[in-house]
Amino acid sequence: MALPSLVSVLRSRGTCLTAWIATPEPLIAEYSARAGFDCVTLDMQHGLHDPVSVMHGIGAIALAGVPAIVRIPVGDFAMASRALDMGASAIIAPMINSADDARAFAAAAKYQPLGERSWGPVRAMQLAGASDGSAFLRDTNAETVTFAMIETRAALAALDEILEVPGIDAVFIGPSDLSIALSDGQNVDPMRPDNQAAAADVLRRARAAGKLVGIFAITGGQAKQYRELGYDFIALGTDGMYFRLGAATMLDEARAE
Repeated sequence: MALPSLVSVLRSRGTCLTAWIATPEPLIAEYSARAGFDCVTLDMQHGLHDPVSVMHGIGAIALAGVPAIVRIPVGDFAMASRALDMGASAIIAPMINSADDARAFAAAAKYQPLGERSWGPVRAMQLAGASDGSAFLRDTNAETVTFAMIETRAALAALDEILEVPGIDAVFIGPSDLSIALSDGQNVDPMRPDNQAAAADVLRRARAAGKLVGIFAITGGQAKQYRELGYDFIALGTDGMYFRLGAATMLDEARAE
């Protein structure tokens, strides 16, 4: 089965709910893909993934027939190119704090004329069921989604310039880091009113620029709220949360008097 792109899923379903996988075990990524999520994100920034686990994870996600997304480590734009060559449909790049950061990200993730990505998507073409390199090249820039994470005061100040960078398709709000920045390091609270107001402003400005917008939700209730606000891409919890919640629910039922 050819791996669908995130663009095609968004086109058919609107809001996309992604699993968020930190554990470098491909079966966990595959189980999450088969659980009903619209796509699966492998987290290299705060998760335990390395390039090999990303390669294996993308293959496992492909077996379930949903798109794979990779969040790269901070500033590791070379990994953006590698993850795309491995078959990732989208890249989330953390701590994009300036237009220069955004340009470096776009250069690594997009082929000319938008970027400078080097040719070599052998595994990506296999997963996509593609055999014509020229056709793959022609379509890939439009089918590859680049998410620039907005999560600092500097990123908020440079947001309009970041949104103008050719090759940046979307922004992804990191609400926890943003809340730390806006409180000057006093606390982490994604749902704090000033933080939610800042996120809403990012959503409004990105929409006006014609960009997709994503955000991280800790609970299903938060994800529902973000869906109603019009976010395109919502990360729902993490693999550790899925395990703990599922285990707690089953144990509570088994031990109920």
